[in-house]
Amino acid sequence: MEEKEEKPVETGPDGERGRGNEPRIDLNDLFPGEGRDLNRLFPDDSTRKLLYQVKRNKRDIERFIKNLYVEEE
Repeated sequence: MEEKEEKPVETGPDGERGRGNEPRIDLNDLFPGEGRDLNRLFPDDSTRKLLYQVKRNKRDIERFIKNLYVEEE
C-alpha cells in the first residue's frame, strides 16, 4: 500500500526561500485542520524543519509497526 507523500514545502510570495536557499516548509500544509496559522506560531525556519522531521519520523515509525504486525500473521 503506497502512502501519499507530504508536500510541506513552499516559497514565499516573491520566491522567498529559507536559510541556505532551501525551500520554506509550510506547516499549514503539513498539519492540515489545526484551525490556526502554524506558520505564524513557528516563524523560525529551524523549528519548521524540526517539526517536518518529527512528522516524517512519526509516519516512518507507524509504518514500521504496521509491518511488524503483518509479518507476525
